[in-house]
Amino acid sequence: MKSRSLATSLAFALALGGAATASAQTNPAAHAHHATPAPAAPSQDVPPAAQAAVSVVERFHTALVAGDLKSVGSMLSADVLILETGGAERSRDEYLGHHAIGDAKFLKGTHSEIKHRTARIDGSTAWVGTESELHASKDGKPMTLLSTETMVLKNTSVGWQIVHIHWSSRPKKAS
Repeated sequence: MKSRSLATSLAFALALGGAATASAQTNPAAHAHHATPAPAAPSQDVPPAAQAAVSVVERFHTALVAGDLKSVGSMLSADVLILETGGAERSRDEYLGHHAIGDAKFLKGTHSEIKHRTARIDGSTAWVGTESELHASKDGKPMTLLSTETMVLKNTSVGWQIVHIHWSSRPKKAS
């Protein structure tokens, strides 16, 4: 697959709840004199033992938003399995050679906000589940997508590495 549909890009980008901090720095409203109050802090259920794995997830998102694919690759296991919108990428090289490039490009124009994060650890395996909102525009019109992301990490000789990612999203219904 050389191209990615807007829906697939949005689904991926929505999942990037960890990019909220980096994206907020480019949000013009954040610098307005009468900026809207900051959103409430995300709900977190992350025990201290899982914090190192969560840190890898956050660094992954920050690197992807910045287009730093070398850093993105360093956090992925060589045989990572990425599932999204009915498709699969079965290696780090497959992801970096195709969708990572489009994902990084798309994310430059979005703002992601984590709503809830849960993490658990069991020995050398951890999982991090993130629910977030992605604020983007399509054809010049603002849109909000709801996203869920699960990352499974393994503690290796080089530290925590992402071995599996599953992304899912849908448009947020108007209130």
